[in-house]
Amino acid sequence: MKLPNPNRRISRVLHWIGELTSRTSAALVVGITVTAFGVLLAIDGFPPNWETAFSAVAAAVTLVMLFVIQHTQSRHQLALQLKLDELIRASPVADDQLVRIEVADDDELNELSRSQQALHESIRETDGLEIIEFNREANR
Repeated sequence: MKLPNPNRRISRVLHWIGELTSRTSAALVVGITVTAFGVLLAIDGFPPNWETAFSAVAAAVTLVMLFVIQHTQSRHQLALQLKLDELIRASPVADDQLVRIEVADDDELNELSRSQQALHESIRETDGLEIIEFNREANR
């Protein structure tokens, strides 16, 4: 049996943490925990060592969540980009130069943005938009 490589294991753990912390119940648990900790601090007279420990734990959790969010968002963005690239490749009238445009340099992106804007403006000026009605009954 082949063991998964460490990067794959880390990715799975990060996704598990992301899924777990994205639930409403996770926000509720964190809210209750912070409130309870604040009450305990007030009852105990706000001891400095407790405040320091709370700050350290909060900073550590924040740092971990930063990487969890970055990892999951990067993965979702890549998956979405691949789907869009496939749609561009599948469309005979699409500009296939836009596939993988995210790796282009800034000047090329700016030039493409200006040309797209000019195209949209020319379509609006000439009323070149064609309205296509979709009949659900005919497509069943």
